[in-house]
Amino acid sequence: MKKIISWLGKALLAMFVASIVMVVLLSIFPVYFTPLMGIRTVEQVFSNEKSLVLKKDWEPIEKISPHLYLAVIASEDQKFLSHGGFDWEAIENAFKGNKSGKQLKGGSTISNQTAKNVFLWPGRNFVRKGLEAYFTVLIEFLWGKERILEVYLNVIEMGDGIYGAEAAAQYYFKKPASELNRQEAALIAAVLPNPIRWRPDKPTNYIRNRQSWILRNMRNLGEVKFEK
Repeated sequence: MKKIISWLGKALLAMFVASIVMVVLLSIFPVYFTPLMGIRTVEQVFSNEKSLVLKKDWEPIEKISPHLYLAVIASEDQKFLSHGGFDWEAIENAFKGNKSGKQLKGGSTISNQTAKNVFLWPGRNFVRKGLEAYFTVLIEFLWGKERILEVYLNVIEMGDGIYGAEAAAQYYFKKPASELNRQEAALIAAVLPNPIRWRPDKPTNYIRNRQSWILRNMRNLGEVKFEK
C-alpha cells in the first residue's frame, strides 16, 4: 500500500511539474494546435458531408485589430481586465439560474475558455472543470491578461475548421486581422457562442442584433489598456 501511495505521489508531482513547464513554455511560444482542433479534424475525416478544413494562423496581438479584442471582451467577458480568472458574480447567477431551471450563461471567462481550449478537451464533468480552474489560475499568474487574450484570439474556434483571428479575418472578410473595423470585429464576436451555426459574413437578424449590442458595450468599455 505504501508503494502505491508513493507511486501516486510521484506521478502527481510529475504531472504538476509538467503542467508548470508547459504553461511557462506557452507563455513564450505560439500555440499552433489544440485538443479541440484535433477533435474537429477527426470529426471532419469521419464525416461524409464535410471536406477537411483547417485554417489556422498565429499573429501577435500587435497585429490584431484592437477593435477585435475589445469586441470579444464586450461580448464574452466584460470584467476580463479586472477579475483574477473567475467572474464570481456570473458564476453565482449561473448557479441560481441552473437551480431554477433557467438557461443562463455558465459564467465562463475568457481566461477559463483559454485554459480549456489550449490544455483540455470539451466537456462538463467535474474532473475537466477542476483542471480548467487549475490551468486558469496558472495562466493568470504566469501569463497575464495580454498574453491570455493573445492566445485566446489565436486559438478560438471561429467557424468550421477556422481558428483564430487571422484565419477568420482572411476567410470571412478577405483582409488581415489587423485591418478589421469595429463592425466586422463585432460580427466575429457575435458568432462566437456557436461559430459552426453562424457566420459573420452572412449574419442573421439575431446576429445583427448581437452585433448592435456588442457595439454598444464596446462604446461603454472604451479602450483596452493592459498593465505593463
